[in-house]
Amino acid sequence: MSQLPELPLLRIGLIGSGFIAAFHLQSMLGVRNVAVCGVYSRSHERRTRLAQKARDLGLGPAHVFDSVEAMAMSGEVDALWLLTPNDTRLDIMREIHRLTKAGAPIRAIACEKPLARTLAEAREMLALAEDAGLLHGYLENQLFSTAVMRGKDIIWRRAVPQGGRPYLARAAEEHSGPHEPWFWQGERQGGGVLSDMMCHSVEVARFMLTAPGAARDTLKLVSASATTANLKWTRPRYAADLKARMGIDFARRPVEDFARGILTLEDADGHQLMIEATTSWAYVGAGLRIQLELLGPEYSMEFSSLSTGLKVFLSRHVTGSEGEDLVEKQNAEQGLMPVIEDEAGVYGYTDENRHMVEAFRRGLQPAETFHDGVGVMEMLMGLYRSAELGRTVMFPDAELESYVPVVARP
Repeated sequence: MSQLPELPLLRIGLIGSGFIAAFHLQSMLGVRNVAVCGVYSRSHERRTRLAQKARDLGLGPAHVFDSVEAMAMSGEVDALWLLTPNDTRLDIMREIHRLTKAGAPIRAIACEKPLARTLAEAREMLALAEDAGLLHGYLENQLFSTAVMRGKDIIWRRAVPQGGRPYLARAAEEHSGPHEPWFWQGERQGGGVLSDMMCHSVEVARFMLTAPGAARDTLKLVSASATTANLKWTRPRYAADLKARMGIDFARRPVEDFARGILTLEDADGHQLMIEATTSWAYVGAGLRIQLELLGPEYSMEFSSLSTGLKVFLSRHVTGSEGEDLVEKQNAEQGLMPVIEDEAGVYGYTDENRHMVEAFRRGLQPAETFHDGVGVMEMLMGLYRSAELGRTVMFPDAELESYVPVVARP
């Protein structure tokens, strides 16, 4: 790819108008040298509403387009943020590839996690982006979490030179269940909680174990071992709740709501490293809980998203409607509640988008690319296959190239 000229302003177009698109939009308030110049989604009502929110926030003209083609060919956007449901991303990427080959003036594509539903799909996403000559960024926000970036910097700068490299990363993410029906449908989402949330956990853990500035694949994958379970949502009461709220017959086509995985890796010196990840849609607490740990010979670091400095207490006499104004996936509106003052910042969306915008604007590949998204899918498919077979899976495994998790098979 020839060096692209630096732009004074990156004009982006959002593809998708759901929950995650709104999160990205909010985070853009903390990003310089960017304007939201286009919005497209299949729903006219939702894309119109999201575009109006962008304008209200002063983020740009946010013109509403009625197709990906219209937005890509308009000359009004330089880069696209792909934020649609998992089962739509590959077809949209094929369309972006076709349009770019036909002359669409697009220089970059950023895709929300996970990159695809399977390893084969992820490899095609990467091949399409590279064949089209596009810069590409994989939107894994937890890598850019303020706690992760600050903690990793301190550990690798102060502790590693004397104590040696870290050898164990633990990552857990739990909440009470997704917002939208498609997340609960294995064929559309690509799996259950392991696909939806362990994609965060394995990559942020791999990132913490990787030396600063080094590529993630400098750590060699050795093995994967996983267990999945249905702990809550297949129980009759909760399956009925899903059917009433989302129209899903979860009792007939369930996906896992709990997953635990262990990945073994090896560094360039042959040292064994481990990732321990746990994810759940069966956690009922204040709201979304992210817990991260990094351990080495003479040190450790830890972070919990619910151990906030700000808390509020509301007595039983203070009532109100359900919402998420205190913490994402909030489960209560009374009692003692942690408050995350800036979710977009704490969860990493602001610094993630700041990094992507600056890389694309300057004509550079970002630090997290589709190559890393492919690596994540290889880890996830190894874990799913381990859970299915009831044994440890060793890498490389040729079976993973065409593997589809049991819960995602037609």
